[in-house]
Amino acid sequence: MTLAQIDEAFRRFAELSPEPKTELLYDSPFELLVAVVLSAQSTDVGVNKATRKLYPVANTPARVAALGVEGLKPYIATLGLYNAKAAHVIALSEALVSQHNSEVPRTRAALEALPGVGRKTANVVLNTLFGEAVMAVDTHIFRVANRTGMAPGKTVRQVEVGLMKRVPAWALQHAHHWLILHGRYICKARAPQCRACPIVDLCHYKAKNLSSPE
Repeated sequence: MTLAQIDEAFRRFAELSPEPKTELLYDSPFELLVAVVLSAQSTDVGVNKATRKLYPVANTPARVAALGVEGLKPYIATLGLYNAKAAHVIALSEALVSQHNSEVPRTRAALEALPGVGRKTANVVLNTLFGEAVMAVDTHIFRVANRTGMAPGKTVRQVEVGLMKRVPAWALQHAHHWLILHGRYICKARAPQCRACPIVDLCHYKAKNLSSPE
């Protein structure tokens, strides 16, 4: 994709969804942070089902920490890697209480210092909560960036850097959510819905597969 085509793609995304939002359910910064940590290798639907049970019981760092690892596990046992996730959520809750006055920090360094919080999770929090123009690259965004030719890369970090360079400045704040939603519902992994795609005429993948049955 050329820079002009990328700009046009995001203008179409913006027209279809002017204010894209995460599909994770949350009512506080802490609830979002926990939901994002739980979302690794799990669907947002699955995470929402788990947090609907957890948050009425414990939705602050102190209350979640008080559950302990074994107390938290039953609430998230339907999620992949729930043993590790339980340990991370309890540890980050304890860290928020002891180091951050139970508040979610606003800097990348402080976020990434929390147990279970890597670059992608920090980027989601910085973008969704604090409106920073950063790019959290998940499996959907990695696929869309490579498939469309928007920002090809062999690693997540390469794709992140490419998108930050090539996505127009006006679109950066919402680009993360536009790309996730596009990958989740249109540019699917196994069966991309090219007939329903709003950027099909700009897409590198479609240009290479004009004879496909889609």
